[in-house]
Amino acid sequence: MNTVIFRTLAPVIVATMLVFSVYVCLRGHNEPGGGFIGGLIGAASIGVLGMAWGAEAAKRALKIDPMVLAGCGVVLAGASGLLSVFIGAPFMTSIWLYLDLGETVLPISTPLFFDLGVYLVVFGTLSAIALALEGDDGEEIP
Repeated sequence: MNTVIFRTLAPVIVATMLVFSVYVCLRGHNEPGGGFIGGLIGAASIGVLGMAWGAEAAKRALKIDPMVLAGCGVVLAGASGLLSVFIGAPFMTSIWLYLDLGETVLPISTPLFFDLGVYLVVFGTLSAIALALEGDDGEEIP
């Protein structure tokens, strides 16, 4: 798919999909969604970018190797579960912190960081797979 229209609209499509994927990830704690489905939508956007511009251009646009993102996600998800051990609670017990921001209270929790870790794992892994599949036939993907 190397049409001018697709190459021109791809950045708009990718930006919209990435914003929607973050929205789905963040709302997933209280409603349907979460890190997994958000990561799938985000990785699909990288697949669209790879189809429009090519795998190498999509990798350059990412700036960070997708597998590094996946590794950071595993560490983040694991660390969010380990925090409960330090307060004497079982592994993966939720810990909540309420930040007072003037008239608003912002709740931050370990499940939020777990969802962000899952998002990074799914996004990084599936982006790497999509870019590897979209690479040229003779091209070796590092």
